Amino acid sequence: MATVAELMEANLLKVFNERDDERRAKAIAETYAADIEFADPDGVTSGHEELNAKARGLLEQSPGFVFSPDGPVLVNHDLGHLAWQLGPEGAPPVARGIDIALVEDGVIKKLYTLLRPA
Repeated sequence: MATVAELMEANLLKVFNERDDERRAKAIAETYAADIEFADPDGVTSGHEELNAKARGLLEQSPGFVFSPDGPVLVNHDLGHLAWQLGPEGAPPVARGIDIALVEDGVIKKLYTLLRPA
């Protein structure tokens, strides 16, 4: 069973940073509950298919950009926190945010993204 820290890293790097649809779908199945709820400033998505579409859409809007951690994963029991940045590889970020996840039964059940000033 993955740790909260491993799930947070998978969320950022294996899902939201993965441009290959098949690899991303596999990571989603391993990382999130089937009824995952993901909330960001644009709205709320539910389930694996909607989450996959959300990640794909974000990547399509930012060709050549990569997500990377912007600090360590912080964990408090079943709650994970990971700051991130997005931008062209090797260049200053154009966006920053924080992902906060609630983990149940070894998978992310709820995920919240907050945006920070770049």
